[in-house]
Amino acid sequence: MILCNTEIQKAIDESRLIIRPEPLPRRPTEGKQCPYGTHSVDLALADEISIPRQGTYVIDRTRKGSLADFLAQNSTRVKIGAGQGYTLEPNQFILARTREYVELPIPPQVDTCLAARIEGKSSRARCGVLVHFTAPTIHPGFKGTLTLEIINLGPNAFMLSREWRSRS
Repeated sequence: MILCNTEIQKAIDESRLIIRPEPLPRRPTEGKQCPYGTHSVDLALADEISIPRQGTYVIDRTRKGSLADFLAQNSTRVKIGAGQGYTLEPNQFILARTREYVELPIPPQVDTCLAARIEGKSSRARCGVLVHFTAPTIHPGFKGTLTLEIINLGPNAFMLSREWRSRS
């Protein structure tokens, strides 16, 4: 079952879904964009992105070691300051994280718990920017920030900023 915005907010109130900081406002107000859609909540980019470096290396999954460690060693981290942005060039791929910490607790002695999905926005996709295009399920028991794969397949550069949101 997909929860509507009021059920998402109820799940937050009941601590069945934890999002910190909580996206606000919960209802549209003059001058403030509401992050809650009819069945979703928008999450924001954290202040750092990771840009995999082009190199002569080959990503070989048969090698020992963590893929996450390998990517960290072969990436450049870039901070995005408040009020600044990052220009995502055509054909550029980056990894980013959500600003928000998300938790889907598995309560003891409860028959049901929540899972979630993270998806990009069609308005960005129409510009050629794909967000989180693999493994969209956030499983019950998850705790942490969400990693986003972002690629610009469009013909033009696209500005990312900390106010930029992805749908979850």
